[in-house]
Amino acid sequence: MSDTVKMTRSGRATRPDEVRVWDPLVRVLHWSLVAAFAFAFLTGDEWKSAHETAGYVIVGLVVFRILWGLVGPHHARFTNFVRGPPSAVVDFLRASARMKALRHIGHNPAGGAMVVLLLIMLAVITGTGIMMITDRFWGVEWVENVHEIAVNLTLGLVILHVAGVVLASFEHGENLARAMVTGRKRR
Repeated sequence: MSDTVKMTRSGRATRPDEVRVWDPLVRVLHWSLVAAFAFAFLTGDEWKSAHETAGYVIVGLVVFRILWGLVGPHHARFTNFVRGPPSAVVDFLRASARMKALRHIGHNPAGGAMVVLLLIMLAVITGTGIMMITDRFWGVEWVENVHEIAVNLTLGLVILHVAGVVLASFEHGENLARAMVTGRKRR
């Protein structure tokens, strides 16, 4: 084995120029939310029971992600990536548009804001979804409208999120999607 490769405790090879960023729970929650949201979106009006089940799974995942954001490891905590005024996000986006944004090991300011926005939108979607199956709000038009608008806004946020990941990956020469699978980024 070369000098540039070391073994982790689990026996996997890793390069010394890499650092562990995303813990397994963050990665599982992330990809589970992706899968559950996509499944809920695709089943929508066509397969109600599966759609509702996916919604409950999303509720559980969101609640767990919020808890993990309070007590999880360093890079999972909201205090690590939700900081500063909203102008910090705007400043970061401006710098990124010029390909001069500072690289962050964890979430950058825009990524941190996106995490919060997506969690809020998923809470709105699932909250209105649950309301729609109760006697009190069954067939209430404004609840259905808020649900549908929130889904469409969330799809827009997902597109922006993916675009941001692609841009940051290009800008900083690293594969952020791979990092969300492996949990590791270069130093």
